[in-house]
Amino acid sequence: MGMIKTVRDAWGIPDMRKKMVFTLLMLFVFRIGANIPVPGINREVLSQIFQGGTGLLSLFDLFSGGAFSNFTIFALSITPYITATIIFQLLTIAVPSIERLARSGEEGKKKIAQYTRYLTVALAFVQAIGLAVGLFRRALISSDFFSVAIIVLTLSAGTAFLMWLGEQINESGIGNGISLIIFGGIIARIPSAIHENLVRFRDGEIGVVTILIFLVFAILVIVGIILIQQGTRKVPVQYAKRVVGRKMYGGQSTHIPMKVNQAGVIPVIFALSLLQFPLTITYFLPNAGFSAFVTKWLSPQGDPGVWFYAAFNIILIIFFTYFYTAVTFNPAEVAGNMRNNGGFIPGIRPGKPTVEYLNKVMTRITFVSALFLAAVSTLPTLIDLWTPLEVRFGGTSLLIAVGVALDTMRQLENQMVMRNYEGFLK
Repeated sequence: MGMIKTVRDAWGIPDMRKKMVFTLLMLFVFRIGANIPVPGINREVLSQIFQGGTGLLSLFDLFSGGAFSNFTIFALSITPYITATIIFQLLTIAVPSIERLARSGEEGKKKIAQYTRYLTVALAFVQAIGLAVGLFRRALISSDFFSVAIIVLTLSAGTAFLMWLGEQINESGIGNGISLIIFGGIIARIPSAIHENLVRFRDGEIGVVTILIFLVFAILVIVGIILIQQGTRKVPVQYAKRVVGRKMYGGQSTHIPMKVNQAGVIPVIFALSLLQFPLTITYFLPNAGFSAFVTKWLSPQGDPGVWFYAAFNIILIIFFTYFYTAVTFNPAEVAGNMRNNGGFIPGIRPGKPTVEYLNKVMTRITFVSALFLAAVSTLPTLIDLWTPLEVRFGGTSLLIAVGVALDTMRQLENQMVMRNYEGFLK
């Protein structure tokens, strides 16, 4: 109810309403483009390629909202931008010059954003070539240079346009533009999934009890995601009093909010990418012994492969949760900033003991986050195995959709608060 009230209050303010309408229009443009087909593709052959819906292709299709499987102008979606962003996050840790650039203030961030755009276009161009001359080669009506060049340029331009669209939302709309584009693609799949299950219910393939149990289970999972996404561990911090001239500074108590799910949905994406890479190779070698082995032992549709797939998925998610948390949260840097500002954790000495304490706290809450991410990601596989339901809106989709919705609402509330403060100051 609080979310609905916030949206209603924001809609009543002209400038906020303008931003909300602009965001919706940009998402509408995205959905129009997601249904414009790339020229020169045989649609019948394309549907045969995606039969079964396994492999890394399903992950790409998730981010594109079905545009990848339909091979439209937004088939690559915003995945090259996500990849470029992750690359620069890792380079910030590994390359000192990029780390200095990231810490040099607003100008440094603008420079990194510029490099990210260049890398996005380059990655989109490479991926487009790979799709046109590799995976979708047999779906091409004509494989001459001119036809392939049109497809490559169309896909690359589609990704560049989506990147621009996301930046326009950042500047003139509400929320994070890139996240909202992914969110829009995920939400767009819900009506078709509901229709498919309703048809199966009408044909007697699934019963009322099964649907009700699934709905209750889905609500509980969404509530759990919200709790984990919003959960923080507040580490108390005390600042020592210091006198500068005739004024006294410090002496107040505050806290460090350490997020339970510091890594977000990145560990799930990394784990899925690694697990489904062998399945993607089977598209290129459908009759090889390797394909039969992968289908039986490493596939969600295999027997006993589904159990190995689920086990590896859990192990990889836990590993990447710890890995990416270590990348995004630096206890030594936090402890150093505290010490420089005269802050300390009560009962913990500054310096190395503070670093060890923060590391211990983050390790414990990360374990909870890792187990939760693994459980939510594995649930769709188990539901497909034990129930007749076809769940296309899986754990990864829920994590992304709920996370983006919460983040957008938080930004909307922040803008409302800032606007009220501005009005008070005037």
